[in-house]
Amino acid sequence: MRSDDQSGFIARTIAAPDGLQLYTRDYGGGQSANLARPPVICLPGLTRNSRDFHQLALLPSRDPTVPRRVITLDARGRGSSAWDADKSHYNLAVEAQDVLTVCAALDIPQAIFIGTSRGGLVLHMLAASRPDVLKAVILNDIGPVLEKVGLVDIRDYLNRDRKPADWDEAVDILRQNHGSAFTALGDGDWQDMARAIYAFTDGKPVADYDPAIAAQMQSLDLEAPLPDLWAQFEGFHGIPLMVIRGENSKLLTTATTAEMASRHQGTVIKTATGQGHAPILHLGDIPDAIRSFLSAV
Repeated sequence: MRSDDQSGFIARTIAAPDGLQLYTRDYGGGQSANLARPPVICLPGLTRNSRDFHQLALLPSRDPTVPRRVITLDARGRGSSAWDADKSHYNLAVEAQDVLTVCAALDIPQAIFIGTSRGGLVLHMLAASRPDVLKAVILNDIGPVLEKVGLVDIRDYLNRDRKPADWDEAVDILRQNHGSAFTALGDGDWQDMARAIYAFTDGKPVADYDPAIAAQMQSLDLEAPLPDLWAQFEGFHGIPLMVIRGENSKLLTTATTAEMASRHQGTVIKTATGQGHAPILHLGDIPDAIRSFLSAV
């Protein structure tokens, strides 16, 4: 169960090259012991934000034996980062450049990256253009091939866009949208998910992202062939790689994860039992799997 998700980190705001303000949370960045190892940088999904990673970030940043700095980022238009007046800037190329801007501002030449869904697509862009910044990579339920059935699911629940009157209704909406895929979640986990996704504005929970981002997804032509990212995936060559797949994911198949492992020797594959797209990383045995992966980097 989430405790206080407003402590345990330093909040920082960093200006992107176009002046847009990007919000980050820096866990353990003020402690010298944490600075001796490559930090972990977490990139959230399409309409998600840094709160998704709060409970996970506390674990390595407070590890008594091998503490590690963790930075979580709100991509532009999400969470506490500013909304972009130019909606065309909500694209992978701009968001990849924003990640590099944050790394430069925090004097991080290289990091271990965790990318959930959209965040993992951003990492594919960095693998193709700036693999030198990638010390190691964890892809959370994302790969070079996106399944149309998974994209349809995302588009459909964004289209529904139900506006809850209170937290209980917000939780009910999430259960209705995702309950069949996330059988591993308990009551407290659904409460946590609601507080990660929704902000509290004018006395009500509201989706914490620019509606223009959802509009892009809603207008996506899923009848057209979808390009793959195998060429960009090749950029991960020589970089330690872990792939986490939700057992019930419709976006990332077991066939794609097997092909990723075949093309990238040494890939660690982990299944998040009882979870769909995208797995919550602080639940079950996922933290132990991540800790093991980090210990080898």
